[in-house]
Amino acid sequence: MLRWRGLAARGVAALAAATAALAAVAPARAGDSGLELAVKATYLYKLAPFVSWPNTGWSTSNAPLVICVQGADPFGPLLDQATAGQAVGTHPVTVKRVARLEPDVGCQIAYVAGGAAQSKAQALQAVEGAPVLTVTDEARGPPGRGIVHLLLDGGKVRFSIDAGQADRNGVAISSKLLALAVAVKR
Repeated sequence: MLRWRGLAARGVAALAAATAALAAVAPARAGDSGLELAVKATYLYKLAPFVSWPNTGWSTSNAPLVICVQGADPFGPLLDQATAGQAVGTHPVTVKRVARLEPDVGCQIAYVAGGAAQSKAQALQAVEGAPVLTVTDEARGPPGRGIVHLLLDGGKVRFSIDAGQADRNGVAISSKLLALAVAVKR
């Protein structure tokens, strides 16, 4: 498995600091969708240094880390702006928008929103067992939760993690990231 141990050691402090700073400056509120979405967009690529994918998750050692947005894209240009010029190790971060997820879609991270072409539940089922870190959002409603589930807790964007689903998908999540989650399902 590819591991970014040095990056992860430095990055956990950066993720915690960025999360605290974003939350402290202006806590996300239901009516403050711009800030909430900016925080969520940042989470999508900031999670990556704390996740290990099997070697089959990458075509080459410098292949891009692909974040897919499936279905109704809530981010618009925010995600593109947040990831511009970013890299995780030797992998530049790119964003791909798709109507449907399939096991071979080529994403390492998939934000699953659901849409007319494929519901959230169908999308999650399509990549079950594939080396994809799925991310869902409480604000996008039920049904189905990804490996990482974004939620508002005390007016701040937080996340829970389904470690069992991560194992079934073949992705390993750092204990440091698990420690930052509000809940971890085993």
